[in-house]
Amino acid sequence: MNYKIVNINTALPQPPIANLLIIYTGGTLGMEKDADGSLSPFNFGKIFEKLPDIRNYNLKLTVISFPKPIDSSDVSPTHWQDIGYIIDENYEQYDGFVVIHGTDTMAYSASALSFMLDGLNKPVIFTGSQLPIGVMRSDARENFLTSLEMASAKDENGNPIVAEVCILFNSILIRGNRSKKIRSSQFGAFKSENYPKLAEAGITIEFNRNALQEYSPNKKLNFKNKFDRSVAVMPLFPGMTEEYVKAITSMKGLRGIVMQSYGSGNATTRKWFVNALQEALDKGIIIYNVSQCIGGRVIQGRYATSKRLQEMGVISGDDITLEAAVTKLMFLLGSLSDTNEVKRHLKQNIAGEITLATT
Repeated sequence: MNYKIVNINTALPQPPIANLLIIYTGGTLGMEKDADGSLSPFNFGKIFEKLPDIRNYNLKLTVISFPKPIDSSDVSPTHWQDIGYIIDENYEQYDGFVVIHGTDTMAYSASALSFMLDGLNKPVIFTGSQLPIGVMRSDARENFLTSLEMASAKDENGNPIVAEVCILFNSILIRGNRSKKIRSSQFGAFKSENYPKLAEAGITIEFNRNALQEYSPNKKLNFKNKFDRSVAVMPLFPGMTEEYVKAITSMKGLRGIVMQSYGSGNATTRKWFVNALQEALDKGIIIYNVSQCIGGRVIQGRYATSKRLQEMGVISGDDITLEAAVTKLMFLLGSLSDTNEVKRHLKQNIAGEITLATT
């Protein structure tokens, strides 16, 4: 891929406090209004013209832009691999990474990168905006500049304070694989219901050190980029038919299902439904049970309506988000050849995506 690369040094003649790589994939933040009022992407290498305040940050910046900006609705595992490849290839050269991305699938991309970048010990911060950068009252300016500030933040020993994949939006930093887009028309678009915020920017930036992944000088990045797309998402709803369920469970080549159940992991106990799941399990299809609720956790066996699922071998997703569940399942199916190993890793916390039950 022929990436567009622009170097910007805001620190000259002084040495920069950090060397950051900005990866521009597309999205609303990088759009501007044309003469006819329509939106189109601007040359992100000319970000100085839009945000002259960057000059006050004493940073050395490199901008790598995708040749053709992508709408986040068109994002696929191939784009996750592209972002991961850029980070892997440039990992030793930079102190941190900021990824400009559309909001609609940002939680999926941030979750995927958290699994791909095993051993990550530097900040990878996704951000974007609800309004284009040139529009009045746009949130683009604050989101972008705050991302740069958090990505360059270091502790008293000179180590990065943030050492994981995150999303920065509306002054709040949250773990990438705990995030969910919950609003389409407000600046507070993202939330992490089951995990504390990692930082909040006010007059100063307050980092939640207890919630952040701990920096370790001995970690080495191990980039993994295999995904298997042979998965399906199956939301449950009152009135669903046997034909609906079987249309999903009988898909050709299907290897895994993320089942969105009710509440704490409950599902109908109708015989045809249980039989359809059992037939899928007997064919070696993995069924991963996640809740439709944005908060709380799956506790299979808590109620009779989920006890049967547990007995059958349906795997509990605990408090994982749908976005993290889908990307984790794709990632594990692509990385591991043994189905039993995939199941074992689904039950484990491999990148901070779940809180394992203590009882």
